[in-house]
Amino acid sequence: MGALSCGVAVGLGAFGAHALKDVLSPDALATFETGVRYQFYHSLGILGVALLWLRIQNTRMATLAGWLFLVGIVLFSGSLYLLAITGIRWIGAFTPIGGLAMIAGWVTLAFSGLRAAVPALEP
Repeated sequence: MGALSCGVAVGLGAFGAHALKDVLSPDALATFETGVRYQFYHSLGILGVALLWLRIQNTRMATLAGWLFLVGIVLFSGSLYLLAITGIRWIGAFTPIGGLAMIAGWVTLAFSGLRAAVPALEP
């Protein structure tokens, strides 16, 4: 899923840079690019989850982190893509929810790695 999302982010980045460059306002294009950037970061996070998943025994926390990243990508980046292209402002209400999912994913991933590194934290 992480690799697929990285590929989509590259495609959307190219689409934004070439096809939308002359169509969107500079502010809308910057919003679109922010969506691409955060999609890329969190797609790499999903790949990090996959690597951690291979190294630890208890994968529930890592799996949750991956799902939170995916939800964050859909809500945060997806809402920015739609906002930039359509100009419909209410779509921006989903952006902070996606951002919170991304933050929760990073915290969950950190906790998962910490639990793997410090066996005393295992339940």
